Parts: sequence; C-alpha cells; structure tokens
Amino acid sequence: MTDTANQDRVLIFDTTLRDGEQSPGATMTHDEKLEIAQTLDEMGVDIIEAGFPIASEGDFAAVRAISELVKNAAVCGLSRSSFKDIDRAAEALKPARRPRIHTFISTSPLHMKYKLQMDPEAVIEAIAASVGHARKFTDDVQWSPEDGTRTEHDFLCRAVETAIKAGATTINIPDTVGYTAPNESAEIIRMLKERVPGIDEVTIATHCHNDLGMAVANALAAVEAGARQIECTINGLGERAGNAALEEVVMAMRVRNDILPYRTGIDTTRIMQASRLVSTATGFPVQYNKAIVGKNAFAHESGIHQDGMLKHAGTYEIMRPEDVGLSETSLVMGKHSGRAALRAKLGELGFELGDNQLKDVFVRFKELADRKKEIFEDDLLALMRDTASDAEHDRIQVKRLRVICGTEGPQSAELTLEIDGRETAGEATGDGPVDAAFNAVKALFPHHARLQLYQVHAVTEGTDAQATVSVRMEENGKIVTGQSADTDTVVASTRAYVNALNKLLVRREKSAPESLKDVS
Repeated sequence: MTDTANQDRVLIFDTTLRDGEQSPGATMTHDEKLEIAQTLDEMGVDIIEAGFPIASEGDFAAVRAISELVKNAAVCGLSRSSFKDIDRAAEALKPARRPRIHTFISTSPLHMKYKLQMDPEAVIEAIAASVGHARKFTDDVQWSPEDGTRTEHDFLCRAVETAIKAGATTINIPDTVGYTAPNESAEIIRMLKERVPGIDEVTIATHCHNDLGMAVANALAAVEAGARQIECTINGLGERAGNAALEEVVMAMRVRNDILPYRTGIDTTRIMQASRLVSTATGFPVQYNKAIVGKNAFAHESGIHQDGMLKHAGTYEIMRPEDVGLSETSLVMGKHSGRAALRAKLGELGFELGDNQLKDVFVRFKELADRKKEIFEDDLLALMRDTASDAEHDRIQVKRLRVICGTEGPQSAELTLEIDGRETAGEATGDGPVDAAFNAVKALFPHHARLQLYQVHAVTEGTDAQATVSVRMEENGKIVTGQSADTDTVVASTRAYVNALNKLLVRREKSAPESLKDVS
C-alpha cells in the first residue's frame, strides 16, 4: 500500500541473487548467496529477490536460508503462474519475517502466441488464479506482466486490473528485453495510473533491462511518472546486457535530488563493499569506466582535471568517494605489515574476516609480499577473490607446475594435481605455456568442457603485478567462470582453469527439475 504522506520514498528491490545469477557463468555458491543477502540487508535494501525456488534444489535451499537470515528486508521468491511454482515459493519463504511471492505471466502478443501458446482470455484467467492462490500464503504479492512494455495498452490495463482485484499489492512493469526508451517508460506508468481502477492502492514497480543502454534512465523516468519501486542489481548484473544498476539509480537520486526529489533507505557507504562482493562471487570484473563503482570512477589523469582537483574537488567530482564507501587514501601494504593492519585494511575494503579466515589470508598475503615490493588495494582485492575460489574441499587442486617456453617449441608443462585426495602428475605440450598447462590438466583429468573465454588483466602497474585470470567454460549447457590471481600468469591461468572445472563438477551434481523461463 502506497503511503500518500511518503510519496518521495522509492523502494529498492534487489534481484542480484535471482536475475543477476542468470548471467551466463555468474552462478554463486550457497554461502556466497547468504553473504550477499546479508550485505544487501545491512545496506538497507527493501526487498531481496532471493531466487526462483522451483528452479532447483539449490535455489530452494538458498531462498529458505536467506529467509532465515534476513532481519530487515522483505524476502521474495519468484514463481510462474502455476500453483506448483507458487506452492514451492511459499514453502521456501516460510521462515521469512516479511515474505513476498512474485508471480508472473507473459502478456505481449508475441509471448502469448509463441511462448505460452495461450489466448488472451486464458492469460487473464491465469492471472486471477495465480495471484489469488499466492494470497493464501502471504498478503505481500507482487505480479508482473512479462514483456510488459511490448504489451498492447488495452490488454495491459485489463491484466493489471485483474491482478489488483485478485489481491496483488505490487504491480511490476518489466521491460524484459530492454526495448523501451525513457519517454515510453514514463508514459506506460502514467497511462496505468490514469486508466486502471485501484492502481493508487498498490505500489507500482519498474524492472528495466539494459540492452540499449537505457535501463537506469528508464527506471528513473518511471519513478518520475509515479513508480515507487525500482528493481535493480549490484553492478547492473543480469541477463544479456544486464539490469538497471542499483548503485547508479541510488546515487542519481542522491546527487541530483534537485530534479529527482526522491529518497531511498540505502546506506550508500556500503555500495563499494557490495560491488566488490558480487564481483568476487560471480567472477565478473567491474569495467574500469563503470559509473559509481568502476576503478576509474574517481580517477583523474588529465592535467587540466588534476589541476582543478587540487584547487577544489568539486571541479571534477560530483560526489565524494567516501559517499560510496571508498577511502580517500590508498595505503600501501608490505611484507612488514602485521595481521592487525591487514585486518583493518581489508575491513576498509568491505571484508570482515574471522580469525581462521584471516590466518589463511595472512599467509597468502605474506607469500605475495615476498614476491612483490608493494601491495596495493587492488592486489588485496585480487587476493580475496583468489582465496574465495580456492576452497579446501575442491576435488581438484593444483600442487606443482613447471613450464618451458620461448622462441623454440614445443612449449611444455609438467603438472601435478591432487584429485580426490590423491596426487597425480603428467606433462603436455601446447601452443604456448598456457595452452600446454591446460592440455596437462586435460590429460590428468579428462573432460569435454569447452573453453569459452580466457581473459587476463594486470591488477596493478609494474612487471611484478599480479595477473587476474578469468576462465569461462561450458559443458552440456552449464556455464561456469573460474578465477585466480598470481604474479605468475601461467600459474594464475592454470588455477583459474581448475577452479572452473571444480565448479562444473558441483553443477553436475545438481539438476534442475524442468526447463525454466522467467520474468527478466
């Protein structure tokens, strides 16, 4: 129910754990989902869409565990219009203090004809039945018309009115394929407010994809027209080109409050922590020039800009780094730094470590410091990513690697892996040291996974910089991303490759009960 005395309040609905995880290769572990959910809850997100409970046992378990964990935010489970989906979502949400069921069905002519193969009357009946069924479990029900922005306006109004009469308390209008422009996004919201009976008694939400680069603009336009909930993700993660980025919509309303007079409950000083956490968990690096959270967002290299910054920061910065959780200074750590300093520095970067985890990270930190003169913030972030991906229970672990390379081939690699607790060694040749190392892994652990992406970037400057390597692999439609960092690029590459293999092994053990399509 929209509070008329609080019209400037915009609810933040985060779907990183549902829509964001659907990005190819972005699958998160159960523990990573819990850590992200806790961070979202602590930073003030209003609704956390924790997953799609019927999609798999893993999704169900994650939604259930997040429902038990979250203290402040509403926890939402997605479901299609079938009663089976809704029942499964309700079961997963039982422990939640504030459960929300989000049910949807396609409404555009294209989707109804080719995807659903249902006529409009059958869709209207399904809307009434599904929303009514969801209300048996909770009084907080959200309904979405999939491909809503390409739905005929008359039918969209009828569908929304049906959902409201059946008991929906939030009506979400998704731009499922990122097709809409800002003026159209606003016009749809205004049209619904003018034509649909009872629309003023519910919250209107917007869910925008970024296929044409307009997701944030579309979301803000919808808010100006009367929407009071924005569905978004950390770092703009999501299907295809992603969703509206939480950090961008929140900071836009904060920085330009003069023309966007709305507020959220987000603690913006936690934004960088959340961004880094999601990047680490998914293995998706944040592009350097990404708004708000990119490495270069507060960097100035131009002499003219630097001169202005020295005179007054406001000349070239429209927000302070501290506003999004960045420290003003970049302290350099080294081999003489102690555990207390490391814990404090990692805390500034958004990592809260227990004693055992700190002990493990400190050992890795010292090893790195022996090989690298100066340890910068980016080195520590890479170290934490590598620590997160190096689980002790992984079936395959890299123990030793030696490569021979140069102008005269063939390049070769001698590799020792520990597989299910037993060490096995072998060697292979290849077109370069990385190819040779990957071939050695295949020889020791035969598989049919296909390498889709191999990406290397230096974490910091200098010839002693750490290399962060990302490897994306596919097997029978399952896509995973492995990541590792090391001052030796070949070692980092091999560990990233093995990390991806371990994730594929985990995915083999999980199976989805049915083919799923969703609202995004």
